[in-house]
Amino acid sequence: MASSLDEIKKFISKELKEFDTHFKESMKSNVSLLDKITHYIAKSKGKQVRPMFVFLSARMFGQTNDSTYISASLVELLHTATLVHDDVVDDAYQRRGFFSINALWKNKIAVLVGDYLLSKGLLLALNNNKYEQLQILSTAVKEMAEGELIQIEKARKLDIVEEVYFDIITKKTASLIAAACGAGASSVTNDKGHINHMIALGETIGICFQIKDDLFDYGQADVGKPLGIDIKEKKMTLPLIYALNNCNKSDKRRIINLIKNKSTDNKVVREVIQFVIDHGGIEYTIEKMKAYQAKAFDMLDQLPQTEASLHFRNLIAFITERKK
Repeated sequence: MASSLDEIKKFISKELKEFDTHFKESMKSNVSLLDKITHYIAKSKGKQVRPMFVFLSARMFGQTNDSTYISASLVELLHTATLVHDDVVDDAYQRRGFFSINALWKNKIAVLVGDYLLSKGLLLALNNNKYEQLQILSTAVKEMAEGELIQIEKARKLDIVEEVYFDIITKKTASLIAAACGAGASSVTNDKGHINHMIALGETIGICFQIKDDLFDYGQADVGKPLGIDIKEKKMTLPLIYALNNCNKSDKRRIINLIKNKSTDNKVVREVIQFVIDHGGIEYTIEKMKAYQAKAFDMLDQLPQTEASLHFRNLIAFITERKK
């Protein structure tokens, strides 16, 4: 699957190269500390999956243009801002194998940097009259904050059900991938039907993406985050929700009690992971992810079939088959 990602990147290599310059330029500041931090952010960026969705979505309906690069930079600025803030919220000291901003420069500076990136994204859209892209992305940021707050609220009670889990991940993760697809499409077409279809497709892909992320918590691969971190943070993900709904009452009480009171104990984390495996939580979650993948493929098939849509399909496959 790595070769497929390389092929996708090759198809949009010109866009990715130009985007790299555009994104660095969009973060620039006259404050030396900010420039130092944004340079570090640019150096430690991940796979750039969201900008790839922007470019592929645009190429499916036309040719990339200045508006597409603005959309991609807007998506990445807002995404980076939320990651910086997330690391403060989660007290996380690593991100993609690099130290987080709060680990190197402390929480106060990290929060301000997140605010700065958010404002740069808003200004990038406003200064270029990209109101539709701004509407799409602002909606996503609102939903991401709502999803995070719902998750925090539910972690206190550990009373989450499957329906609430899907509401959380739709808001927290899927909304931004939906926005990337919608913004990419809107940069080359005014067809509301196509734009809305891409937003819905992106949401479906985003759900796949988060389910895959949640599965990593129970695996053995080096995925850039410690195994069992969701359990330690009392995040109720789908494998655990399913296992708790498919065991006897005493086991359910015992596991919930362990998570409530001893979630940071590595021995307890291993016990919860084994409990989830024994009660079919992993198999069920994989089935759900594959069902959303199939739905995404079906939605993609409803659009014009081009070389870009073929690479888009491969990117969906990568999302669900990646190793980290």
